[in-house]
Amino acid sequence: MAVVDVALAGRSYEVRVGAGLLDRTHAEAHAFIESYGKRSVPVVADANAKRLLGGRLQASFRSAGHAIDWYEVAPGEGSKSWEELQKLTDWLLERGITRSDHVFALGGGVVGDLVGFACAILKRGCGFVQLPTTLLAQVDSSVGGKTAINTGAGKNLIGAFHQPALVLADTSCLATLPQRELRAGLAEVFKYGVLGDADFFARVDETSGAIIACDDAVLEPVIAHCVAMKAQIVAEDERETKDARALLNLGHTFGHALEAETGFGERLLHGEAVALGMVLAARYSARRELISLSNAEQVADALARAGLPTEIAALGMDCDGTTLAHHMRNDKKAGGGTVPFILLRSLGEAFVARDVDLSDIAAFLDEQLQAH
Repeated sequence: MAVVDVALAGRSYEVRVGAGLLDRTHAEAHAFIESYGKRSVPVVADANAKRLLGGRLQASFRSAGHAIDWYEVAPGEGSKSWEELQKLTDWLLERGITRSDHVFALGGGVVGDLVGFACAILKRGCGFVQLPTTLLAQVDSSVGGKTAINTGAGKNLIGAFHQPALVLADTSCLATLPQRELRAGLAEVFKYGVLGDADFFARVDETSGAIIACDDAVLEPVIAHCVAMKAQIVAEDERETKDARALLNLGHTFGHALEAETGFGERLLHGEAVALGMVLAARYSARRELISLSNAEQVADALARAGLPTEIAALGMDCDGTTLAHHMRNDKKAGGGTVPFILLRSLGEAFVARDVDLSDIAAFLDEQLQAH
């Protein structure tokens, strides 16, 4: 098992990575369960995660004399809504959750975001424990305290910073995922290499097949490396008031626009949108002569080898570049009339560009929509 500390003043916590952690939740998270006494422990679970993994978690709790009170969430971004947030908070209040209690979140990024935000606002803040079951959640969304729901105006626009008390990333859970979900998570793994570690990018490219095959010997160090990179950034810039944490948004400004245009559904998974967004960020960096076109295509080629989408024309969207650029105006990172973009000075060196003209982005996207 690998253990990564997320070092925050007075609120530090551990991210533990390894196979079999779900079966030891009662022991790993004992400090956050004991306050319940004879009360059932609330676990909010993605319906698929509960079906596939709920028995293992229940056996763990039962071995320590605890019962689970389950709350199921439908899979997909549609569950990150006002309606679901209200239902969940009402359910938690009905069960008498106190500020000293901890709610457990079993599933991917959707459940983690929803539960984290509910716990951020419930009685002005109660605790939660992340049990991420997807690759994307284990390497990224379960760590760092960003919680949110979606609205008609865009993705993750209503939310709060609320750190978990503990993250248990059980790599054995990943074997239950469809290949498409694993590949989508792999996009976020590649992201860490593209934004800040060229050697890691090459390593992920070489081992992407083993990652998709859920080889624990490869998964644990790769996930731990991503978490360690994120932990360092979060410790430096928890609330994204400096440029450090903004680098984690590489591919997301483009990606969120694509998700909005495709309806935040199964047509384009979040990780797939991030993959396309990274390719677009690399190509736009080449357009601005920050990197060579061959460097940009290195990113596209590696993602393509991993089975990820790299061409937005293939989505068959009935829109133009201006429409996509318009989605970016609602980006939560926008300020002072501009939208910051994460661009590249080299493979492994990203930076925040605040001088990007959205009309130029629209023209660039028109070219991409017609290309390849």
